[in-house]
Amino acid sequence: MILNTKKRDIRTRLVPLLLSAGIIVVDQIAKIIVIRAIPRGGVVSVIGDFFRIIHVQNPAIAFSIGRGIEAGTRRPLFMLLPLIVIALLFLYYIFTRDPLTRFQKWCFGALVGGGLGNYVDRIFRPEGVVDFLDFRFYGILGMERWPTFNLADATVVVAGILLFISFLIPSKKPAGDAS
Repeated sequence: MILNTKKRDIRTRLVPLLLSAGIIVVDQIAKIIVIRAIPRGGVVSVIGDFFRIIHVQNPAIAFSIGRGIEAGTRRPLFMLLPLIVIALLFLYYIFTRDPLTRFQKWCFGALVGGGLGNYVDRIFRPEGVVDFLDFRFYGILGMERWPTFNLADATVVVAGILLFISFLIPSKKPAGDAS
């Protein structure tokens, strides 16, 4: 009986990782379409000046943090740091003894998928991660445009916020939840 429970727990922890794989695939397909359809620096207006698709490659991390670091240091550093973060998230997710809700498991799956989506770019695109979603920000926080991002970035942010909120809100987990 204990063996079946452990197998079920492992299975319920692995199923949300299918979301990770799906996010990686969709993110990479979107990036390939952008690379093939729009020259680097090219812009396609979708909703006037509010929403555009623009082909840029970011050699740094989020919000171009680290762009000023010498390329010989930046690339190895930005290959190692995200891998460590993704590995720690994955290990916490797989081995935590604290019961995670079904929702939290899917959030972890999304976080890992988003992180790996950009990591694939770091491996196969030495020029940098392909970013393409560009929104006008109307001077809010002193920015006319929000920093350009991609689907993996959006997934990490949304999943991270939802996961954070889920840890703040107490939940009742039914006994024997096979999420």
